[in-house]
Amino acid sequence: MYVNVAVLRETQPHECRIALVPSVIPKLIKLGARLHMQAGAGLAIQLEDTAFKDVVIMPDRLAMVRDADVVLAVQPPALEVIDAMQPGAILVSFIYAANEPDLVKHLLARRITCFAMERVPRISRAQSMDALSSQSALAGYYAVALGMTHMTGVLPKITSAAGVIGPAKVLVMGLGVAGLEAIATAQRLGAVVEGYDVRPATREQAQSLGATFVDTGVDATGKGGYARALTAEEQTKVDAALTRHIQASDLIITTAAIPGKPSPKLISAAQVAGMKAGAVIVDLSAEGGGNCIDTVPGKTAAVGGVTIVAPLNVPSLLGRDASELYAKNQYALLALMLANNVITIDWTDEVIARTALTHDGKLCDVAPAKKPADAAAA
Repeated sequence: MYVNVAVLRETQPHECRIALVPSVIPKLIKLGARLHMQAGAGLAIQLEDTAFKDVVIMPDRLAMVRDADVVLAVQPPALEVIDAMQPGAILVSFIYAANEPDLVKHLLARRITCFAMERVPRISRAQSMDALSSQSALAGYYAVALGMTHMTGVLPKITSAAGVIGPAKVLVMGLGVAGLEAIATAQRLGAVVEGYDVRPATREQAQSLGATFVDTGVDATGKGGYARALTAEEQTKVDAALTRHIQASDLIITTAAIPGKPSPKLISAAQVAGMKAGAVIVDLSAEGGGNCIDTVPGKTAAVGGVTIVAPLNVPSLLGRDASELYAKNQYALLALMLANNVITIDWTDEVIARTALTHDGKLCDVAPAKKPADAAAA
């Protein structure tokens, strides 16, 4: 006996990731999986079908999922894929159910058991399954590299016979997983780094990475470790304290998000207008509308002498490593259910219960969040 596992090729625009990588194949087979993959699934990250040993390659995705016990994907699958799945089968992918009402209806109608990767609880024993964190760490790293390509100067201090240049001043706003990785990367590259978050508890994390913490005197720690929205009075106080730091920076990286709500505005038009010519803002919260009032999601815009870069789906820009981490996250989750060639779902397991979105034609208890700009801002 074995468990049929099907891996989809991603079809959403600009999505380069895949839910299976060669290094994870032996681990899944050891659990009892018989692996099938849609032809060409790895081409976006330069992995030919031949790189996937011991995997059955199938050109027809609908035929593939009809016999699947488990379907793996990165993005929410097309409705026709859900409709082709056998009742009671398992789907594991990012879903963001509040953005996908039709998809949820089809999951319920087909009685699909869906585990949404964005719902993995942030507890110690689930760290190996936390895809939000693994993907956000890559986004934080890439934000620094992206900012450097748009800067007119260098990050580190460089001494030459002609004199000394640098170091650049970098401000990271929002100290979740992405923000902390951005701090670590900028620090390694020799910049002078400051970190800001409305949650004072992040001070020690920023300082441990070599950054100076910008304290505005406002504590906006919310439920579950996420930041809450600021009151008008608090926003005025924060703006006054931050303006000097914003306008002294050569590179600003923003990552702040509140799940289920638009990205909070951290940088005003007036603050942008006062920034130095050649400064760069990389807004990692563009998918939620952005942290800067002048952000244009998905675009690179010039506002006066400031360049505002607002990329979408940043982890996909590092598709190979993002896929490696994501596939390992999914494997760790599957290992809770799949053993000795059999799927057994223990609904008393906190990780399984909280990650599940639908089961047996019903929504699971925990309300799903909308897709945040940086879901790892907690």
